[in-house]
Amino acid sequence: MKPVRILVIGLGNMGMSHAKAYHALDGYEIVGICARSPIPADKLPDGFANYPQFTDFHTALAETKPDAVSINTYTETHADFAIAAFEAGAHVFIEKPLAATVEDAERVVASARKHDRKLVIGYILRHHPSWEKFVEIAKTLGKPLVMRMNLNQQSSGAFWETHKRLLNSVSPIVDCGVHYLDIMCLMTGAKPVSVNAIGVRLSEDVAPDMYNYGQLQVRFDDGSVGWYEAGWGPMISETAFFVKDVIGPKGSVSITDVEEKGAGSADIDTHTKTNALRLHHAETDSAGEFTRTDEIIRTDDEPDHDGLCLREQQFFLKSITENLDLTQHMEDALGSLRIALAADQSVRTGAPVLL
Repeated sequence: MKPVRILVIGLGNMGMSHAKAYHALDGYEIVGICARSPIPADKLPDGFANYPQFTDFHTALAETKPDAVSINTYTETHADFAIAAFEAGAHVFIEKPLAATVEDAERVVASARKHDRKLVIGYILRHHPSWEKFVEIAKTLGKPLVMRMNLNQQSSGAFWETHKRLLNSVSPIVDCGVHYLDIMCLMTGAKPVSVNAIGVRLSEDVAPDMYNYGQLQVRFDDGSVGWYEAGWGPMISETAFFVKDVIGPKGSVSITDVEEKGAGSADIDTHTKTNALRLHHAETDSAGEFTRTDEIIRTDDEPDHDGLCLREQQFFLKSITENLDLTQHMEDALGSLRIALAADQSVRTGAPVLL
């Protein structure tokens, strides 16, 4: 089959990782890369210097006429870019969050259906073998579940500049939270019923109507509960910045602390790396003592961040070449975004939101 001709929009951390995947996979042909300003050849990965560069999305779309578009820009641009791509006849890969509002996200999904094009949303954890195992084990712990998760990032220099740009349109509990709310929904298989959240603005560098620390609590109709916490900035603590823990009547499963010495919260590989899963069994004997010791499930051979992006793009390619039904994939993305944006509403109003 002919390779899928793809246009890559946005070349930050995620966009560049996805571009490397397209470059490496035989099923793709990069027809253009687009960033806000030209990238010098010596700043590009090996093999990228000959790809046509653009600084305007619509110009790039018109001139390259791609089969697919990879959108890795700031959230407020997602909906308009995606809809333009669909109207041009292209399939779309779009980084999470799907859009800045539920209404915009619904417009994107409706456009994908109208034009019969594939829409894949960048939920990288869905393609992570260790996280797949984490979800699988969580489903064996009984109901209800208690799901405790966070990802705080102590950022400075260029990292803080990136976070400040993100904060122009999206809070940490929305931008990162959609990932972990998606995981919670997969673990429970239940319907979310309400969310409550708090948020704090911790820097004068952050707009008065935005917050760079937040925490949400969500309830499900099977009695399960979950919380998620996220903060960005130079003031964020490195203590317990990575907690992924699930408790059920039959025990618990946890992603262990990141073991790499010196790997802090700003290291993008630590955002997905597990190292090991700890499975705890709750069964006790007649004396009330545990009958089984904790199991350590090693995950040393898991892919790194670029490797996970490669897996995502293999899935995107398969969805196009094998005409996969992505109905549930799109509905799940809408569902997790609805919860995250309801949490944002709760922060701003100070009241719980019924879903």
